Amino acid sequence: MADISELTVALNLRDDLTDAELAELRWHLGLGPRPEPPSAISLIPTVDPPSADDAAYAIEFEVGFEIEDEPLLGYHGEAWKVGGALTSVLVRRRDGWALTSRQEIHPDQHGYVGPLLAWLADRSTARDERTDGSVLVGWTRFYEEDRPEPLVVRDGRVDWP
Repeated sequence: MADISELTVALNLRDDLTDAELAELRWHLGLGPRPEPPSAISLIPTVDPPSADDAAYAIEFEVGFEIEDEPLLGYHGEAWKVGGALTSVLVRRRDGWALTSRQEIHPDQHGYVGPLLAWLADRSTARDERTDGSVLVGWTRFYEEDRPEPLVVRDGRVDWP
């Protein structure tokens, strides 16, 4: 049995992203080279993920897991467990950016992908904000389930279902 879930991200991002932010975002989406050196606002994890003492991130990580060498939402091609295709797209809009990504994610990756999703939520437009102040960043579903669950960022943290 696998612990794989489908992660679908769909956001509208503001127009004020810097060139450095866009370069790092494109890398994480598998749409560009890894920026060297990373910018000051680096999306590339350089520290350990949140500790297991943090109840929202109670995750056991594999020894030697080198997530910083891989784009977080950068897989393209056939999906392993969830069916269909994995992809990420960033499209320029008249008033900002449209981002859509469909990926497979393991719970061990939540501590890495979560900060990126929180970063994206902080740069989203009001169109993605909910009445309670949270930001709907997309949906997730366990690969054996039929219905996805909303994925929101609240107070800078992802509420993983």
